[in-house]
Amino acid sequence: MLDTSSIYEQGLQRRTANHTPLSPLTFVKRAASIFPDKIAVIDGRRRFTYLELYRRCLRLASALQARGIGSQDTVAVLAPNSSALIEAHYGIGMAGAVLNTINTRLDADTIRFILTHGEAKAVLVDNELCSVAREAISQLESPPFVFDIVDPDADNGERIGEMDYEALLATGDEHFQWQLPDDEWTALALNYTSGTTGDPKGVVYHHRGAHLNAVGNALGFGLTAETIYLWTLPMFHCNGWSQNWAVTLMGGTHVCLRKVEAAAIYRLIEEYKVTHLSGAPIVLNMLAHASERPQKPYPRVIQIATGGAPPPSSVIERMESLGFKVTHLYGLTESYGPASFCLPQPEWSELDNQARCARMARQGVPMPMLADLMVANPDTLTPVAADGKEIGEILLRGNTLMKGYLKNPTATEKAFKDGWFHTGDLAVVHADGYIEIKDRAKDLIISGGENISTVEIEEVLYRHPSVMEAAVVAKPDNKWGETPCAFVTLNPGATPVTDKDIMEWCRAHLAHFKCPRVVVFAPLPKTSTGKVQKFELREQAKHL
Repeated sequence: MLDTSSIYEQGLQRRTANHTPLSPLTFVKRAASIFPDKIAVIDGRRRFTYLELYRRCLRLASALQARGIGSQDTVAVLAPNSSALIEAHYGIGMAGAVLNTINTRLDADTIRFILTHGEAKAVLVDNELCSVAREAISQLESPPFVFDIVDPDADNGERIGEMDYEALLATGDEHFQWQLPDDEWTALALNYTSGTTGDPKGVVYHHRGAHLNAVGNALGFGLTAETIYLWTLPMFHCNGWSQNWAVTLMGGTHVCLRKVEAAAIYRLIEEYKVTHLSGAPIVLNMLAHASERPQKPYPRVIQIATGGAPPPSSVIERMESLGFKVTHLYGLTESYGPASFCLPQPEWSELDNQARCARMARQGVPMPMLADLMVANPDTLTPVAADGKEIGEILLRGNTLMKGYLKNPTATEKAFKDGWFHTGDLAVVHADGYIEIKDRAKDLIISGGENISTVEIEEVLYRHPSVMEAAVVAKPDNKWGETPCAFVTLNPGATPVTDKDIMEWCRAHLAHFKCPRVVVFAPLPKTSTGKVQKFELREQAKHL
């Protein structure tokens, strides 16, 4: 509360001239005024300057309002990375509505749940996804407006909407006078969690948080007006980790990529001189092992951000050998994407390559716009010792955290218990203050009373020369309660190895009680963002 008796509050109130709600929607207007003729978006054969991008966003906002869609109405988008999805990040908010980007790999029933739960008034659907969208929408009691995004570079599906996206824009006004929300706490975006243990939860973002996290991303990832950003990260995932807004803030160029394929990524890096891209560790691993990878390192440094799961240090080493500089980010849907990053220290350059990459694999320090981060006992809030050994839960606090879970006050209160956001991730704090995740609380293995980190075992497995991917889960055990079970995918053309070979490798690098008792050679099930679906592996392990 303000002290109204203070001399600093007498006649010094907020007013239009000195207080404007923070919102990332202002970024595209700014970029259009500074870089009107600069290419903002490259999407296949299409190019849009920043002035053209801004006008298309205005047309979208105007067209939506003309159909009665406005303040706090939900507009869903089911589309791969594309210019239309970039425009949706601005035009929908300019109409006063809330953007709901939907995971393109979801089944029809889950999409139906999201459209119903979020009360979508309109849906923009890419033509390649019309079949699953039609099935989901056909189950709704009150179908929303549907508009088809017809991509000239994609396979054409049938049309299911009342008109296509370009026709919708043609009905809009490129001189539309949009307004910022009166309150920056107003909802801007709705993102659904994976829902692996039930219906997905709707995470609500506000304008202030999106603005601040985008600024933090620009600072932490070194974005500039010279940035050429390749969209290897799904824009539906935490709104592209807030990079959708951050790249526009700096006036960089967005290069769209519909499908994450190594050959296409390397081709676009060369064709457009890409400077930045992002992806889960599985994407980095794919690039590091792809036959299309360059035969020698790139002559220029290419920045690549990774997160969503702890990256093995061996993957960081491989990417660096190709000329990439890896920035390790940590965060959740609830934190607008990145909440911390591994900021390199000057003295790390004196370490040998393996030791330096091990430091870079840590989750690091708070992002520039996060107010506070603590690793502590989640019940007592007592911080752990900075000894790299005592495990606690990562707790977050600040403006770059969600408003809460849509229509779920119980889950919201639980997440924000005792004034902190509880991530569910277990970590240690090293003497230098950098945090390192040891496991998700649900993934920690307790064997004979000992806590075993699956991440620690996976780090060792990734260093085996024949291993391309690895995941470790708990297997029920009558004697020990639980024991580690490893699922491994081998490198193509790798020297054949047996389960005993893998176990011996682990015994040479780990305390014996931490070593897997069972090793399974198989592909790893993954989400669309590259996270290994350990709940599936746990079910498999129960029957081994």
